[in-house]
Amino acid sequence: MKAMQITDYGPASDLSLADAPKPSINEDQILVQVGAAGVNPVDTYIRSGTNNYSTTFPHTPGSDGAGTIVELGSNVTGFEIGQRVYFSRNLSGSSAEFAACAATHTYPLADALSFEEGACIGIPYTTAHRALFGRANGKAGDKVLVHGATGAVGLATVQLALAAGMEVVASSGTPAGADLLRQQGVTNVIMHNDADHLTPYQSLETGFDIVIEMLANHNLDQDLKALAFGGCVAVVGNRGTVEVNPRDLMARDASVVGVALANVKPVELALIAKSLRPLFEKGVLKPVIRHSYPLTELAQAHEDVLKSGALGNLVIRIS
Repeated sequence: MKAMQITDYGPASDLSLADAPKPSINEDQILVQVGAAGVNPVDTYIRSGTNNYSTTFPHTPGSDGAGTIVELGSNVTGFEIGQRVYFSRNLSGSSAEFAACAATHTYPLADALSFEEGACIGIPYTTAHRALFGRANGKAGDKVLVHGATGAVGLATVQLALAAGMEVVASSGTPAGADLLRQQGVTNVIMHNDADHLTPYQSLETGFDIVIEMLANHNLDQDLKALAFGGCVAVVGNRGTVEVNPRDLMARDASVVGVALANVKPVELALIAKSLRPLFEKGVLKPVIRHSYPLTELAQAHEDVLKSGALGNLVIRIS
């Protein structure tokens, strides 16, 4: 099969197209013919060996993807050959024509979605759901700030929060991002490059019940001042350290929680997938694809996914 691979930790430019063996599966696994692969920042961390990530070589990047089941392990139940699925945390890399997948991390793909859209679900929507409901305990009527809302996880969070009846404030760094958020149904968009963008919310009366934070090292100290009583900041993304005043938490009886999909057990992941599927089928949730690349342009996608000003998901077309 064709696969994009790298033979040691290095820059995206070291990725190259290779003829690789089709993955073999054991009795608990599923072989999927990949239609599209998702591109997420974590893929670049694994490729480069940064942020405490490691891998083995040759390495085929890609956790997320969607495609068609072509082989089932003898112990796998609930799936069938020819079924359309999406997956995350696969075992062989999704930037390839075939991927070996764990049955515990493979889910039916809604009929309403293409493979490219399905490749956007695994990390972005599962992270958003886990942050909003599993960690921040969001509910209808909550006032929510999605801080950095135009990337893959941010847009998924916006869609989920609106669907759940929350009052959504979302931030963007560019006019194009602000326009995209308004197209998603957000009526209150703020620009997070403005130094005082949180000032109007930094009181108990105007603060947020929930802040979903995509860049904690830059924003967390100001987030804490923008919480309502009992509010919560859920940290989804971080690229460094930050100094905060714990009294901002104490004064609000507030909390900060971390969000990491690696900590979520398969049973909970399956429940999240089950809750998402009807929302995809009804069009309540709809992945936003910023750009779709051919397999041979994976290196460019790895560069682009780390750039500021994200406007949705990046995907790789496989077949």
